[in-house]
Amino acid sequence: MVARMDTATLEAELAQASAQSRRAENALETARAMVAMRQSELETARAIVNQRQAELNASRKRYERSASLVERNAISRQQFDDSLADYQSQQAALASANAQVLSAQAAIRATESQVIEAESEVEATQAAIQRIEADLDDSELKADRLARVQLRVAEPGEVLGAGGKVLNLIDLTKVYMTFFMPTRDAGRVAIGDEVRLVLDAAPDFVIPARVSFVASVAQFTPKTVETESEREKLMFRVRAQIDPKLLLEHIEQVKTGLPGMAYLKLEDDATWPDHLAVNVTP
Repeated sequence: MVARMDTATLEAELAQASAQSRRAENALETARAMVAMRQSELETARAIVNQRQAELNASRKRYERSASLVERNAISRQQFDDSLADYQSQQAALASANAQVLSAQAAIRATESQVIEAESEVEATQAAIQRIEADLDDSELKADRLARVQLRVAEPGEVLGAGGKVLNLIDLTKVYMTFFMPTRDAGRVAIGDEVRLVLDAAPDFVIPARVSFVASVAQFTPKTVETESEREKLMFRVRAQIDPKLLLEHIEQVKTGLPGMAYLKLEDDATWPDHLAVNVTP
């Protein structure tokens, strides 16, 4: 991480969203417990229905016997009326028990709706947390490569707009030297050709490199390029890149903008002179 935004507001929002998530999870657990309780009440109501049905069957049988006996004057009219009243009472009790079953089923559907609503609330709060965490992650400016800070553009506490520059970094794993070759020689250079670099700041060291770029069109000779003849007006830009592994081994010494000389072999059978023997290795 090379820079970080002020995240006090985001952290407060995250704390609030986390609290809302815990509250939503508690509401979900309560709703699920209510469903379990309603289901238990339904089972109890169904058991009462079975009990009332059994009591009604027994009462019906007593009533039917009483009706038969009263016709033969074997029992009093009062006993018959009592059995009839008991039979009718059991019918009412069974109807009430069935109503309790319907009520328990309706309560289960209502609490199941509460569970769905609570689950949606939990998902919404978790999505909010993920969004805020993503914003917090975006608040950190990270370098995706090994680099060195060349210039700090923005100062701590400074307000930047979208796309504002914070730092100027130098990629230490991609270091190359740009040089120019005349038209008659540029066509003989291929990507991957070996190059030897000698920097003005370290003339005793020969650094190996490879050609990584050759311009497709020529350009006028830059003023900073020394040519053997003023007649050479058009030059091709060539880039020699240093092996990243070699750079990592000498990362503390890596610098940018250093002038130097680049040497190539234009003949395949040519050999490097002794003073261009590589003496910087990984």
